[in-house]
Formats: sequence, structure tokens, C-alpha cells
Amino acid sequence: MAEYVLSIDQGTTSSRAIIFDHAGTVVASGQKEHEQILPRAGWVEHDPVEIWQNVQEVIGLALTRAHLTRHDIAGVGITNQRETAVVWDRGTGEPVYNAIVWQDTRTQEIVDRLAADGGIDRFADVVGLPLATYFSGTKIAWILENVDGARERADAGELMFGTTDSWVLWNLTGGISGGVHATDVTNASRTMFMDLETLQWREDILEAFGVPASMMPEIRSSSEVYGTAENSSLLRETPIAGILGDQQAATFGQAAFQAGESKNTYGTGCFLIFNTGEEIVRSKNGLLTTVGYKLGDAPTHYALEGSIAVAGSLIQWLRDQLGLISSAPEVEELARRVEDNGGVYIVPAFSGLFTPYWRPDARGAIVGLTRFANRNHIARAALEAVAFQTRDVLEAVNADAEVELKELKVDGGMVANDALMQFQADVLGVCVVRPKVAETTALGAAYAAGLAVGFWKDLDALSANWQEDRRWEPTMEPAERDRQLRLWRKAVTRSMDWVDDDVR
Repeated sequence: MAEYVLSIDQGTTSSRAIIFDHAGTVVASGQKEHEQILPRAGWVEHDPVEIWQNVQEVIGLALTRAHLTRHDIAGVGITNQRETAVVWDRGTGEPVYNAIVWQDTRTQEIVDRLAADGGIDRFADVVGLPLATYFSGTKIAWILENVDGARERADAGELMFGTTDSWVLWNLTGGISGGVHATDVTNASRTMFMDLETLQWREDILEAFGVPASMMPEIRSSSEVYGTAENSSLLRETPIAGILGDQQAATFGQAAFQAGESKNTYGTGCFLIFNTGEEIVRSKNGLLTTVGYKLGDAPTHYALEGSIAVAGSLIQWLRDQLGLISSAPEVEELARRVEDNGGVYIVPAFSGLFTPYWRPDARGAIVGLTRFANRNHIARAALEAVAFQTRDVLEAVNADAEVELKELKVDGGMVANDALMQFQADVLGVCVVRPKVAETTALGAAYAAGLAVGFWKDLDALSANWQEDRRWEPTMEPAERDRQLRLWRKAVTRSMDWVDDDVR
């Protein structure tokens, strides 16, 4: 009997394969980064072929390190960077252009054009999302409008679209030889094309974007058998049985299954999801309404989400663009050398401001600089920027949900940073809790797959796996918290209104 589940985590900076046992414990993993292609300011791309090659390689690494074969794997789950768009040829399997990443802002003109009739909330009542460069819909439109021959090929039914879950699933299940072209409800809810109530593509919205319906993958639940692995001899005939967009997967991995439960993931970006149960809650405070999960034929669970574009990528920027640090962990070491930020605040609006502001005209700013400020203060300000942005999101959640969050479950790579987690508790004024298994994104996809193939019995079995690792209590005085929040919000205003017609 197979005793493990394998999860493919196709993320923004790397692809990973992680093997979990029945207790939800990591057995082995493989990881490989892919190139971040930055053709010009505001453009962020990935090579889909490189991603698929890396996925195959990390599957092999994980199995080898665990001394396992496909016969030991009960099922495979997929989780992914949600809004990154891939368009490829149905007959050859070749991408027509690089994947356009969720952080990319090149489609602002398309957003403006669509918003000219009805504003940025033109489709929000149906899809739960404002018009923004963030979502994959405008990225598909850009490819069709700017890649030679793409419009004609799409109209002829020759092209397929998918977020990276669909790209991996299609290739893994056979590609041009019968690959399954599907996505799950969580990823579909991030395109701007899916009706939240019917869970189907809206033909009228596709038409408004100029996207043929023939390009779109079939929308399926988050937990069911979509097909079996064929284009991987290492996993041949193993069922692919779970798909969840990365943030929904992390929520699932945190066992936040019920209304009122939530989590915050600190990765490339930062994403807070608040489960609203079977109710669709329309935000009045800049949050996104999205699908949380759907298990087979069971009712759909919805969520409110606060999306922050830049979190861990700010630390990467300090390392790669500024050379301020040589490795990501060094930022905590520098931050601990000073008692406070020295009056320095960083607003990392590299792709504009997401929740709750939705200001594409914003750009990154470092404010409050004096001769006193040094690189230690800048490192501390970078960490604090992540926590301040989360505070802004949490206030919106509290306002929309009409119930205040009592504690915040956290996950993602940055939760290993104790200085950040303590400041997060301080600036929120609530406890921050880290689970023992920090790989909650991959774990959530594994859970979805395991439920579909009977590896785990039910949600109660998954909840029993969750264990607390560490808790941070707030220690900051309320008056100091208020002062810092006032200065942060002043800094945020300084980042706005930067982009003019001739500035991108």
C-alpha cells in the first residue's frame, strides 16, 4: 500500500517537489530555481519550458532522496503561483511567449481601457476582483494583442491558456498526446473570468477581454482525480488528484477549514486569507473575494483575501539589486544591530500598491532618511514594511468580516525570521502563531490529493495533524504602535501618484 503523497509546488522563484507521510510530515524534497526574466521596468517573465523541465527534475530529486518509487506514492497534488499566465500551442505544446508573471504591470493600459466603461469594479460583483494588472485575464489579452499571429491562432482554436497548475497538469498527463487541460476553482477565481456563484467561465467577460473561450481550461474541484501521470516515467500511472492555488493551499495546509479561520503567508508576496465559509462576502474595504476550496461535489468554501505584492522579494531586492546583503538571513542580523528603524520607512510598491489601496500609480519609496541612517536601519525598515503591510490588510479584514481576528497563523519562508514575527505581533497587537510544519503550501496540495484518493479520511484527520511550533505575544506599547502606524501611513502616501503618462 502506498504510504506517501507527493506535492508539486510551482512557485514564483522555484519549483519544488515535497513528499509527505500520513502525519503531514516532510519526508524528502527537491527544489530548483528558475530564471527571473526582466526585459524592462515593470515586466516580469518566466520560461514555461524551463519550469516544466525543473518540475520533472525536482520530482526525481524528492523520490531519490526518500528512496521511494512511484509505487509508494498514493497521489500527487499541485499548487502554484496563481495569476501567472501561460499560452501555448495545442498541437506542438510550445509556448507562444514567456509566462507573464503575476507581478508584471505591463497591462495597465488594458486595465484602463476596460475600466473606462464601469470603473475598476466593472466585473467585481461577478468575479470578486477589481480590474488590475495582477490577474491573469489582462495578461492573456496582452499576449493575443502583441504576439505576432497569436490572435489568429487563438481564434482558430489552436492556442491554450493556463496558469502554471494547468501547464504542469497538461504536460504531466500527456501533453500533446492527450494531456488534461484543466484548472481548479481557486485558480480559476483569479483570472477575472469565473462567475463565483456558478463556477463557470463567463462568456460575456471573456468577450470583453477578447479572449476566445476555446483557450480556457475546464474548471474542476480542488480535490478529485484529474488524470494520471504519463509524461513522467518516475510517476507513471500515479493519480494527479489535487490542485489549489498557492495561497488557498497554504490556508488548507494550516487546517483553516471553517468560517472565521485565517492564515498569512510570507513568501515572494504576502497573502492573508480569511475563510468566509459557504458565503460569498463582497468586500467594501479593498479585499478580494475568492474561492477558498471545493472538495469534489461538496459545497464551495469562499474567502476574503488581502494581497501584498512585495514581501520576500523586497529582501531579494536588497540582496540582488542593491548588494546590501549577501544572503537573505543576513537581513535579520543587520536589523538586530539597531534598536529601531531610525525613522526610515520603506514602501515597496514595485508593482504599485495592492490591498487595500489598489493604486497602480504608486512606486517604491524610502522615506525618512537622515545622515544618521545606515544599512542596519534600512534592513530593519525592510522587515518592518512586510509587517506594516499585513497590518493594513488585517484592518480591512476586520472591517469586512465584522469580527476581529484574535490570533494570526503564519507560514512561508519568512516566518523563520524571529525579528519579523515579533514585530508583526507588536504592530498587530495580537498573537502570531507558527505551525510545526512550515511547508503549508505544499502540504495543502498534498491534503487535497490525499483526500481524493482516500489517503486521508476527512478534514478532522487533517486538523489532527496541525501542531503549534511557536507563538509570539505582542510587547509594544499601544501609544508606540499608533505612532509607528501613523508614520507608516504617511510614508505610503508619499509613494502614490508617481506614475504619469510618460513614467512607468
